[in-house]
Amino acid sequence: MEVNFDGLVGPTHNYSGLSYGNVASLEHRLTVSNPRAAVLQGLEKMKLLADLGVKQGILPPQERPDFMALRRLGFRGTEAQVLAEAAREAPSLLAACYSASSMWAANAATVSPAADTADARVHFTPANLVSHFHRSIEPPFTAAMLKAIFKDESTFAYHSPLPAAMQFCDEGAANHVRLCSAHDSPGIELFVYGRRAFGPAEPGPKVYPARQSLEASSAVARLHGLDPQKTLFVRQNPAAIDAGVFHNDVISVGNENVLLYHSEAYSEAARFADKLKSVFSEHCGDELIAIEITAKQVPLADAVHSYLFNSQLVTLPDGSMCLIAPMECAENRKIGMAIDQILAADNPIRKVEYIDIRQSMKNGGGPACLRLRIVLTRQDIARTHQGVFLTDSLYDDLKVWANRHYRDRLHPDDLADMSLVLEVRSCLDDLTQLLGLGPVYPFQKVGS
Repeated sequence: MEVNFDGLVGPTHNYSGLSYGNVASLEHRLTVSNPRAAVLQGLEKMKLLADLGVKQGILPPQERPDFMALRRLGFRGTEAQVLAEAAREAPSLLAACYSASSMWAANAATVSPAADTADARVHFTPANLVSHFHRSIEPPFTAAMLKAIFKDESTFAYHSPLPAAMQFCDEGAANHVRLCSAHDSPGIELFVYGRRAFGPAEPGPKVYPARQSLEASSAVARLHGLDPQKTLFVRQNPAAIDAGVFHNDVISVGNENVLLYHSEAYSEAARFADKLKSVFSEHCGDELIAIEITAKQVPLADAVHSYLFNSQLVTLPDGSMCLIAPMECAENRKIGMAIDQILAADNPIRKVEYIDIRQSMKNGGGPACLRLRIVLTRQDIARTHQGVFLTDSLYDDLKVWANRHYRDRLHPDDLADMSLVLEVRSCLDDLTQLLGLGPVYPFQKVGS
């Protein structure tokens, strides 16, 4: 089955506008955030998925600020002195080291299930995220956390993040789609890239940078032992990147034998769609249902603003599919009409659930950004740390925890407050006890 592991929104969720190319992130820069509302909205989304019958897991937030990163950048003294000096001399660096961006778990790693890999293990490659400093500091903890949750090396295989160079810029599962006839069957793994680092130059975007490189995607496919005949690479449309499509999951979503995508998502989209259908039919023994939404139906600007394609597309226990869409989609007439047409057509998508995750959306992350999809067998699940799976009682406990620890107002100027550091540590200490993870954060290890 497919398990959705959502990134739990961290207590330092704020709007510092750190992600160039992410329109929503830049638009809301330096406004006041509500971390408590953000984490509760994320928990409500997880509970909805669990109530629909979809297995739901949790990825804890990272400790912020990252004092190790600040010290590597030359700030010295006690933690209070480091914080004060960074706030005075380099507030943008401090904001980057405070970022709660690990909440967008779609960027945590690329994952290939055992059905696709040469050694029949589930493979993980944490993304290096070198395109932005505030995200590039995430991989070490991401790797450690994945190993803490997926412990059995006979079942799970781990790879180091790719070399931290722009030639191998890797943004994780946000540029990766797995298509299959059923989750337990071998599938087609689709890697979407924005540029080539080596080889012939191609016309690129003119406004925003193309992040994912072909070389990074190719390396991950090799590391995971994927069958080249069942692995496809396609380039993002540069015009889409300039419209704010910084990752493929802003313009396309796939699940089992369904691919929902915008007509302007890919370079040479029509030719690519034909090739994908042919490869899928040959290797999956089934017909790929490719649902194209045209620019006439939904202009790129509307797609980016509403995050229609950043909806989650999940298989329900009865075999039908459900679209988990942000509330912004219900508020846009063209998007609403497009969704109505999808539901009325002959395809497995039978219902839509609209959710309020406005705190995440204002920072540029929709429903699909918040989760890492991992296909696991029941045996795989049994070998996974059980404390991270959402239950009714854990959901209730986490709501109490969030209301106790999270502020309901946070401005980027508040990041200079040492009391926030202490609040974050108390919050995360309680969380590890709730999830039964033990001392996984740096401050816990120092304290032990």
